Amino acid sequence: MAEVTVKQLAESVGTPVDRLLKQMSDAGLPQKSEGEAVNDDQKQTLLTYLKTSHGEDSGAPKKITLKRKVTTTLKTSGGGRGKTVNIEVRKKRTYMKRDAVEGSSDAAPTEAAAPVASADTSASRRAEEDARLEAARARAAEEKTREEAAKRDAEKTRTSKVQPKKVEEEVDPQLAVADAEAKMAKEDRTTDKKKHKTAERPMRVDDGPAADSRKAGHKKGGKKAEVAQRVGTGRGGNKHQQMLSALDDGDGMGRRRRAKRGGNKKRDHQFERPTAPVVREVQLGEAITVAELASQMSVKAAEVVKILFKMGVMVTVNQAIDQDTAILVIEEMGHKYTVVNENAMEDDVMEVTYSGDVAPRAPVVTVMGHVDHGKTSLLDHIRRTRVAAGESGGITQHIGAYHVETEKGMVTFLDTPGHAAFTAMRARGAKATDVVILVVAADDGVMPQTEEAVQHARAAGVPLIVAINKMDKESADPDRVINELSQRNVIPESWGGDTQFVQVSAHTGQGIDELLDAVLLQAEVLELKAHHEGPGKGTVVESSLDKGRGAVATVLVQSGRLKKGDVVLAGTFYGKVRALLDETGKQIDEAGPSIPVEILGLNGTPDAGDEFVVSESERSAREVAEMRSMRTKESAHAQQQAAKLDALFQGMGSEDKKVLNVVLKTDVRGSLEALIASLQKLGNEEVKVNVIASGVGAISESDANLAITSQAVVFGFNVRATGKARTVIEQAGLDLRYYNVIYNLIDDVKAALNGLLSPDLREEIVGLAEVRDVFNSPKFGQVAGCMVIEGSMHRSKRIRVLREEVVIYEGELESLRRFKDDVQEVRQGMECGIGVKNYNDVKAGDKIEVFDVKEFARTIDD
Repeated sequence: MAEVTVKQLAESVGTPVDRLLKQMSDAGLPQKSEGEAVNDDQKQTLLTYLKTSHGEDSGAPKKITLKRKVTTTLKTSGGGRGKTVNIEVRKKRTYMKRDAVEGSSDAAPTEAAAPVASADTSASRRAEEDARLEAARARAAEEKTREEAAKRDAEKTRTSKVQPKKVEEEVDPQLAVADAEAKMAKEDRTTDKKKHKTAERPMRVDDGPAADSRKAGHKKGGKKAEVAQRVGTGRGGNKHQQMLSALDDGDGMGRRRRAKRGGNKKRDHQFERPTAPVVREVQLGEAITVAELASQMSVKAAEVVKILFKMGVMVTVNQAIDQDTAILVIEEMGHKYTVVNENAMEDDVMEVTYSGDVAPRAPVVTVMGHVDHGKTSLLDHIRRTRVAAGESGGITQHIGAYHVETEKGMVTFLDTPGHAAFTAMRARGAKATDVVILVVAADDGVMPQTEEAVQHARAAGVPLIVAINKMDKESADPDRVINELSQRNVIPESWGGDTQFVQVSAHTGQGIDELLDAVLLQAEVLELKAHHEGPGKGTVVESSLDKGRGAVATVLVQSGRLKKGDVVLAGTFYGKVRALLDETGKQIDEAGPSIPVEILGLNGTPDAGDEFVVSESERSAREVAEMRSMRTKESAHAQQQAAKLDALFQGMGSEDKKVLNVVLKTDVRGSLEALIASLQKLGNEEVKVNVIASGVGAISESDANLAITSQAVVFGFNVRATGKARTVIEQAGLDLRYYNVIYNLIDDVKAALNGLLSPDLREEIVGLAEVRDVFNSPKFGQVAGCMVIEGSMHRSKRIRVLREEVVIYEGELESLRRFKDDVQEVRQGMECGIGVKNYNDVKAGDKIEVFDVKEFARTIDD
């Protein structure tokens, strides 16, 4: 061991330093102060002195005695009643220590003395055990004699007709114990003789008290097991003793018997330590959790988390990581990986094989433009219907899908909303279409959503046709529209570009035929073709939850044929098509390419933009849908965990945000997505909107209970609350609001967030007085005689004392007097006496400033 100081030694043994120094001085050690070092030899010298001073032998113990007493209870049977016999076995072992110096003449007497002492002890012990065994045999024989006499008396009382039962010869448990102990004593005598011979030979390295203790432990365990084994084989033994014998069989006689039967065979270890690192192969998909990755590499998950932390990635054990990150971890830990395709089943279901040839199909046209520029009215004139009148506020809030038979041929139209909140809807409409008609009002020009529509069309690679609407108005200026669009690289054909411009009027019908001609011409240029036979495949345009019909999805068939009774897989939902409806609500049996239809029968409302396909079997569709749903939940959970970790670090040192919790229910999936996206954009560093629950359909009782728990407001967009939900909401006093126009809902949420903002505090100087002289009053203390030079002095407002234009005190007025009267206000140009509360250092020439703090409301747009 390394040297320690006296102070460290005193702390380790738990004694004061002064006492330890005195003891070391008595022991003859040179240490005088607590900072001096103490080596191992000096520690041993101190220990020897302390043992001697307490009357103990300073040397190591020479002899150790082990005693053991075991008491067991046996229940005997016979004679119609059982008897309980208590058996007590006492054992005593004495071990002597022999010196390890081989060939030393001084050690010879000690080595010779050990066997003599052991022999005397063994002889006395054998005599005691023999006497005890004889007494046990006598008691057992007497007990057996009494039991046999009782049996003979019972036999005489039986009738002659009854045949006596054959009494099986039983092994008495007491005699069995006596025989077992006798044999054990005999083995002890044999062992003692061997020990006498061993004492005369030189001591080996493995000899000594510890080795003898181990041998004695094995010997005692063997004797105990032998007694239990012998007793357990007798029929008079109880079940408890038989169970003990079965347990002890592994260490005693049973082990020796098995050794005799099996011979001296050497046992091999079942596990061998690997001589080189084990390289494992990890099956890796698109994503894998940390726990699963650690399991495949046969390492602890904490090791993987540590490696990821060193890479700058903070994850938990149950969090999923992407494939690239997992590859870096696997290579860092020296293992191999194999990339597997987890979506093999999904790919098989989504892959549709067609046998026939392709044929021309109708174009799919999406109408885009700014809000109120006349998109729906233009479609109305083409369809000869009045769709715009049915939309709330005259604003389109769903994607409408229609197919129109014209003299020029069939055209399918998708009408998208123009409001700013429906960006996602317009993006989906652009991806599912062949041609985009960009409607621009001639009297309004290019607006923000007009530019956005141009960007969506270019991102999807779809050709544009510009329809300059409202040409019937006097303020129409088509040249302005052309100039503004040309600045955004939308060049008309007349200027050498590739975009057709058509001037139309939805009210008078001007230019409608030319617009259809332009659409069909563009379709011919694109050479649109599709398979008209085979399983149907296409895109989900919209979905909703109807109370009477269930989940309803509007889909656009892009290839093949969708028939009634087909099994459809759409996103994370599946189902058998129970009905096919066209845009007028009429039931049809099948739909081909470029035909929009409503389907009934899905087990949920898929997201707008999801791809749908007809599956061969319902089982495969269900398996893929469940796999997608599980993957979506895992991804959402991983994003939540990552968001929690990010928020944990971002929120350190900042105040808590005020949150407006919202439960939102809408009529269709597209409106839900648009509203959630718009609400999440609202807020700033102090307030934000948290959509805790959302869905399609009526406001249910569970939605109301969730709102109560989270203290949320409930919004219904084109839906209403059920009867039970209304009862719960009224009892709890929740805020329930219905909307049918999207920007009304957004405006109300903005107002609520503005109310959550803390007001802006601004100071306004009310008056300023100059100190001309200072007086001491026995009642008020120091009083400053002042002249009001600006504004007015108010007794109820806060003040500041300025000296050389520097604030030296801020507080309140204790008194404000004019002559001898207490007043509440003194105006400019008047003299007054001012007593400053808790401040007595006002001097002539100081200024006293009176100010007021006013609150101003803030908005999230500030």
